[in-house]
Amino acid sequence: MNCKEHYLPELELATGQVREALQCLLHTILFIRAPGPVAPRDVHCEDFDITYTRIASVSHTNNTNNSSVTTNTSNPSSRHHRHHNSTGGGANHPNEHHHHSNNNKNNNPNNNLDKDVDCKVDSAIENFLRSSLVQIGPELLQGIFTLSFFERRATKQFFGMVSNEEKVVWEQWILRVVVNTTPRPVNDDYASVIERQRIQDTAENMLKSAMMKIFEIASSGDINHVPPVMYEFEINSTKPRADERENIKSRVTNMPNLINLGS
Repeated sequence: MNCKEHYLPELELATGQVREALQCLLHTILFIRAPGPVAPRDVHCEDFDITYTRIASVSHTNNTNNSSVTTNTSNPSSRHHRHHNSTGGGANHPNEHHHHSNNNKNNNPNNNLDKDVDCKVDSAIENFLRSSLVQIGPELLQGIFTLSFFERRATKQFFGMVSNEEKVVWEQWILRVVVNTTPRPVNDDYASVIERQRIQDTAENMLKSAMMKIFEIASSGDINHVPPVMYEFEINSTKPRADERENIKSRVTNMPNLINLGS
């Protein structure tokens, strides 16, 4: 099986914006590619004017009197004893809703699904901030995030007497993140207010661009590579190669001087 790769637009974020921006993107992708019936939960970002949809446990939706589960009928895997969800806020796939009885919620493995996903996402972000960033310029760090979806296949060798498990990756979402560690101005003078707004607008526009790319991919209908079986995900972060770092340093060093609009 060939692995399909999706490259999202690069993000440049202030240090305090990284966690929420990455949570927004990762949870959106995980909701789109959830391998079973899931309940949607909308989350509004605290630092950005953006609302995204993420996986919620069935018990969470039952407690809020909303037990509908979003499924994607256009996904071929939904015809193999399971359902595949569609994205909100941009996807045009036809959806259907299935209502689950509260009597079954204690036996539903999705009851703690949101906690498991949260744990993996938050752990990956902490690892990224702790050990995957390298300096690419003055007060600039960069790292690479990769969200991979894979299935486990049993393979037999030696006349079927020895069985091994193979992990087959069928899709990856790749994101480069630049972290700007420049202290944000905190004064109330006009220049500081304008600079804080510029930093905020730049990061928010980049995040919206990455979200739109996710919606574009999700609504393209290209799901033939999605396997008709249950699958898993993993999140890895890596440092950019030395030649990539040098290329970025060159771009930063040779940037033109800012125009002084007050002159």
